[in-house]
Amino acid sequence: MMSDAAVFFLCVCVTTFSGVFSDTDEVKSVSVTEGDSVSLNTDVQVQRGDQILWTFGPQNTRIAEIFKRDQMNYVFVSNDGIFRDRLQMDNQTGSLTIRNIRSEHTGLYKLYVISSRKTLKRFNVTVYAPLPIPVISSHSLNCSSSSSSSSSSSLRSSESRCSLVCSVWNVSDVTLSWYAGISVLSSISVCDLSISLSLPLDVEYQDNNTYSCVINNPVRNQTTHLDITELCHTCEELVQPSHWVGKSVSLVILAVLVVAAIIFLRTKSKPGTQKGKYYFFHQRYEHSGFIQ
Repeated sequence: MMSDAAVFFLCVCVTTFSGVFSDTDEVKSVSVTEGDSVSLNTDVQVQRGDQILWTFGPQNTRIAEIFKRDQMNYVFVSNDGIFRDRLQMDNQTGSLTIRNIRSEHTGLYKLYVISSRKTLKRFNVTVYAPLPIPVISSHSLNCSSSSSSSSSSSLRSSESRCSLVCSVWNVSDVTLSWYAGISVLSSISVCDLSISLSLPLDVEYQDNNTYSCVINNPVRNQTTHLDITELCHTCEELVQPSHWVGKSVSLVILAVLVVAAIIFLRTKSKPGTQKGKYYFFHQRYEHSGFIQ
């Protein structure tokens, strides 16, 4: 019975939906991240005799339809191709939900509604790739010693600023930006997806501003906050740890040598001690007459 009704419904749709529909030329834009679910709402309540049809793409491929007859809603959703096991239709409103949406589901969706009048609505759905997390790194300081005053002056100048770079793998329709608080300092966007995004930034070592690197698209963003104390170090800070490490190693070596010397001396003294004891007892027995 259900299959017969569905076949009848599809035949009716072929003739009825070819009429003239009122169209406001308005296209509703819908943005979603790959892997999420999205609902395209009809904003109607299906009444007796109403018909609803969803199509997708330039070929107007039928993907879902609903028809109400004798208090029963007959629903069809496509289970083929790119929409397999992804479509769900509300049998009261005709709203369409796409689960676990993928990039191939990007495109134009049309909603045909036949009730007391014919209505056409359009939804332009754009599916964006998940955003990667930006990585902030710093350039190493050249802390080699120099005798010239000009080189020392240049070194002190370079120590006063910290050179950073924020990098991330490029995905479609994204912008990479440096922020100081809520103010944008610089941004970059590249269409070539084979090129990774990188954005430099120089900050004062004693800077108290809050910096962050943000990648965003029309749907969402990913943010990495800068920790200046972790990434930015002066030459003095870089030299001091190695200085203390050198001292510690020297102390450990000295302690090992002292312990080795003590062990050596104690081992050396044992044979002499035993020999002295033997000579003492030998003399005693010799005087007592036990040894002739």
